[in-house]
Amino acid sequence: MKTVKILGIAVLALFYLAATPIVNTDNEKHNHDSDIVELAVQADGLSTLVAAVEAAGLVETLQSEGPFTVFAPTNEAFDALPEGTLESLLLEENRDQLIEILTYHVVSGKVMSSDLSDGMTAETVQGTAISINVSDYGVSVDGASVVQADIEASNGVVHVIDQVILPRPETESSY
Repeated sequence: MKTVKILGIAVLALFYLAATPIVNTDNEKHNHDSDIVELAVQADGLSTLVAAVEAAGLVETLQSEGPFTVFAPTNEAFDALPEGTLESLLLEENRDQLIEILTYHVVSGKVMSSDLSDGMTAETVQGTAISINVSDYGVSVDGASVVQADIEASNGVVHVIDQVILPRPETESSY
């Protein structure tokens, strides 16, 4: 009986955490007035993404007219990268690699979750396509789960994801 109670409490805690937004969208008008960067700055759960966008010099781009669709990794997604990876990417000498990774998270145009279908692909600003999967369990982008969708900004939309997605090499050689 004690195990059942503990399990029940754990399940309730998971539901609570799943229902807790990473980006506070209580004030919809405020979000619509904020551009993508301002929206990310306001969200505690996206501060690492903001630091990466600043280090890559992409702030002005993501504040431009757009529209853009951004698949925004959470702080926890960046924390899950191998130790030292983020710190290395934030160094000036690795700026091109950081830009490549960040622009892989951006699609031109405003793509709402209702526009997505299973098996579709979308060309990223980086130049290669991401894969979208839609199932009874939710939406995933290159294997990263969308944990919060359709956060509208003045110049596009943000979908929060639980992993940093990485561009696949265009060609792989086999030896």
